[in-house]
Amino acid sequence: MFATPRSLYKIFALSEGVTWTLLLGGLAVRAIFGINPLLLTIIGGLHGFVFLAYGVSAALVGVNNRWGIGHTVLAIALAIIPFATVPFEMSAERKGRLLGEWRREKTSDVRDNHWFDSLYRWFINRPIILVLTLAIVVIGIFATLLIIGPPGGWSQD
Repeated sequence: MFATPRSLYKIFALSEGVTWTLLLGGLAVRAIFGINPLLLTIIGGLHGFVFLAYGVSAALVGVNNRWGIGHTVLAIALAIIPFATVPFEMSAERKGRLLGEWRREKTSDVRDNHWFDSLYRWFINRPIILVLTLAIVVIGIFATLLIIGPPGGWSQD
C-alpha cells in the first residue's frame, strides 16, 4: 500500500482533505439544522487524528525525498488551513518532489553519512517498528491534546 513515499503522502493528503470536508460540512449542518454535538465531536476527533497522521507522513516523506526543512515544515503547516495541502501536493507532484523510492540503503551522497540518515534508514528497513513508533507518537500527541482540551474550554481564571 505504501510502497513509495508518493503513495504514503497521497493517501494522507487525500484523507486530510476528506476529513476537512466532513468537519466543515458538519459545522455547516450544525449551524443550519442543529445536529447532535456528539457527531461533530467524533468528526473533529477523526480529523484531528488524520491531521496528526498527515503531519507525520509529510515529515517522513520530506526527510526521505530530501525536501529540506523549509518545504517539510510548509507541508505540515499547510494542513492547518482547510484544503491548503491540495495545491502543495499538486506543486510537489509537478516538481517531482514525490518521486523516488524509500531510501533503504546508504548511497554515495554525503548526507547519508549523518547519524539521522542512518537512524532513518534503520527505521525504513523495519516498517513494523516504524509504524508502531509513529502510531505511538500520533496517539501520544492526540491523547495529550484531548487532555488539554480545546482553547475555548480552558479555564479563564
